[in-house]
Formats: sequence, C-alpha cells, structure tokens
Amino acid sequence: MRKLVVFNNVTLDGYFTGVDGDFSWAHQGSDDAEFNAFVAGNASDGGELLLGRITFDLMASYWPTPAAIKNDPAVAEGMNRMPKVVFSRTLAQVSWSNTKVMKGDIASAVRQMKQEPGPGIAILGSGSIVSQLASAGLIDEYQVVVNPVVLGKGRTMFDGVKANLMLKLIKTRNFKNGKVYLCYEPMV
Repeated sequence: MRKLVVFNNVTLDGYFTGVDGDFSWAHQGSDDAEFNAFVAGNASDGGELLLGRITFDLMASYWPTPAAIKNDPAVAEGMNRMPKVVFSRTLAQVSWSNTKVMKGDIASAVRQMKQEPGPGIAILGSGSIVSQLASAGLIDEYQVVVNPVVLGKGRTMFDGVKANLMLKLIKTRNFKNGKVYLCYEPMV
C-alpha cells in the first residue's frame, strides 16, 4: 500500500495560512543552508503530489517559471517532474506538466490511489484536503515545520476535523533559523 504523507509549515500558534491566505512568513529564514537542503531533499524524493485548487493555483503560478528554476533549481525540478493530482470541482484543464484533475469524493479517490502500485503520495498545503483525509483515517504521516512566528489568527490545516486525532512523535529536527521539524504518525 502506498504511504500518504502531509508536509506543511505552521506558525507557532498553529496556523498554516493567515486569514487572507498569506503564507509569506514560511519563507523567512531561507538563508539557512541546512534547512534549504532538507527542503530540497524532501521535494526531490519523488512520489505523487495531491493538491487542492488554491494550493495548485499558487504552485502552478511559480514552480514552472524561470524565476523558480533560477532561485530553487532542485525544488523546481522535483515539483515540475513529479506527477500531480489536483482535486477541484470547477477546474476543467491544467497546463502544468504531469498534472491531472480529479473531481468527486476525495476520500474514495485517495483510498483507491493508495491501493495502486507506485511511489508514495504527498500533500503540500491544501488544508481542506488534509482535514478531509485526516478525518477519513487516510493519512499515514504528518510532517510539520513549526515556524517561529505568531499570526494571532488564520486557518489550521485541521479545520473541520470533528474527532480527536491521536498521534505519536517519531522524528524531530531543529534548524538554525529557528524552525523545528516534527514528524508524527497516527496511533493505531
């Protein structure tokens, strides 16, 4: 069975995006070479990406551009090469390479994807997808980078989760830029 991993940045107060969708705070501390190597390694691991419409639009507007290829060549190469699935009720077609659009019940589609042979599956951003798949018990690992910033309000990636998710910590890593990587898996 394919493994489904979530990788998201959050603030110290638990938000993965500001009220207005602002995510610029996650790019602070980008002068930390060790952290940049960690992110590039994660992005080049292969696999398939699952994205919601908002995250897809943000990523598709950046990663295929000359600026992304110049500023973040390793990450851009991985993002452009990897197969991507965008879940959207309204999107009809896409131009970003290796991307397909899926409609319908997200949990059923992901349950089926996990049963198919192939590399792992990763969700980046896409809080509404995270909350739906977490509630359905389909996420195998939560990779969270806690950023040393407080927003005061915003959106968590777990908005809408109704039952407690009991998780166990399996890995941690501290970076010089103040960011902390936490990796959890569901308790069985």
